[in-house]
Amino acid sequence: MRHLWMLALLASPALADQYGTTNPEELTWRSVRDKAERGQTDMMTCAAGYMMTKSGDHDTARAIFEACAAAGYTRAMTWMSYMEQNGFGGAFNPEAAADWDRQAAEAGDPVGQFNHGLDLMRGFGTRQDEARGRDMIDRAAHAGLEIAQRLQGADYNLDEVTPDADNWRYAPLF
Repeated sequence: MRHLWMLALLASPALADQYGTTNPEELTWRSVRDKAERGQTDMMTCAAGYMMTKSGDHDTARAIFEACAAAGYTRAMTWMSYMEQNGFGGAFNPEAAADWDRQAAEAGDPVGQFNHGLDLMRGFGTRQDEARGRDMIDRAAHAGLEIAQRLQGADYNLDEVTPDADNWRYAPLF
């Protein structure tokens, strides 16, 4: 009888509230999103955003990437650019995409530098500035980013890294 009283006491909602959640969710999409929303970002949380967007849950991916980008994870910034560029979890927004690339580039991320360089060379979401764009590509190449080195080797011909079928998308907006 004494054991039943103890079990009832331990299972009471008042105790769960006082001592936290009993048996919390772990490794679920919701738990990862909730961690990000509380500002608890780490490499695994931020990497989960990739899985979320690839599975089509763009709203959850966006929440995770935004929190991770705010915490300084540059790869989350480049993923936010991808989200904005493709209208995932929000409207197609070339200016926001270019701004995320710029932030990642300024933080020293080679992928951000490469993407920001492409944005500048194309005038995609920002004013076209081919010289600054090439400089960003050069920084990414110097950091060892192979696709940037490939673009350098092709004399900065953008068709080397983007099929010409996508040219309509990257037409300068300014």
